[in-house]
Amino acid sequence: MADKIATREAYGNALAELGEINQDVVVLDADLAEATKTCIFKKKFPERFFDCGIAENNMVSVAAGLSTCGKIPFVSTFAMFAAGRSFEQIRNSIGYPHLNVKICATHAGISVGEDGATHQCNEDIALMRTIPGMVVINPSDGVEAREAVMAAVKYNGPVYIRFGRLALPIINDNEGYKFEIGKAIKMAEGTDVTIVANGMMVAEALEARKILAEEGISASVINVHTVKPLDVQTIVSDAKITGAVVVSEEHNVIGALGSAVAEAIAENYPVPVVRHGVNDVFGKSGPAKELIEYYELNAKGIVEKVKVALSLKK
Repeated sequence: MADKIATREAYGNALAELGEINQDVVVLDADLAEATKTCIFKKKFPERFFDCGIAENNMVSVAAGLSTCGKIPFVSTFAMFAAGRSFEQIRNSIGYPHLNVKICATHAGISVGEDGATHQCNEDIALMRTIPGMVVINPSDGVEAREAVMAAVKYNGPVYIRFGRLALPIINDNEGYKFEIGKAIKMAEGTDVTIVANGMMVAEALEARKILAEEGISASVINVHTVKPLDVQTIVSDAKITGAVVVSEEHNVIGALGSAVAEAIAENYPVPVVRHGVNDVFGKSGPAKELIEYYELNAKGIVEKVKVALSLKK
């Protein structure tokens, strides 16, 4: 596998692979197949691909109908249009009847870059997390993106998976890697602070750990790819060892992984929790790498938050 690959690219490849295995899989897109990479599936299985045009709400409703006929629809568009524009249809037509539809949203977060604030969806996980029965996944690299798709097709019910535009380093290519919905992965052990992350921030958390180690600070890193259902046990168990938690995500600090972890810690084992992400502001237009630096969505930003968390320990 390449050293870096966008999770949207891995998603497209996984769909094409899945199409060979499961004849019930169908793919719907909203006139963005080249960008979402569903075009890879379209090329192999044109009879099972439906371009619904720039009509996302209708696309979601069509997917709901297809699922009642025994098909397993994968619905794709940008996160802003999937979680934002189609929220009502996802809630009422998929979530409420608990239908077997997979919403696979690409181009999420600040790393969309030049598309700007209107397309940089930093609210999608918070929105999807509020829908009862919705599984919410944010994979950290290409390996995990593929595994998330394969796990989603086996799960009977609605799933939201978030994919990004930016190429990310491969961090899960070890032989013992295993993806399981609702089960966090301990990436590294530590004793002073727990860093919880998902999406592109997992690789940054691992880099932050190296920087902290040079300063004599021992950090554990947990990859919480599934925001809902949350692996409360793994997170709380680690918090009992370290006594402080930093949550890092490419999302508004309100409503997503940071909020979920803060709720779990407050209810089970109260220790300082510091959230690291987009601080309740809209994005800006610019190159992805420059925006990541601007919003401090990097290892340096995590290190700063760790020091805040450590200062709050009793």
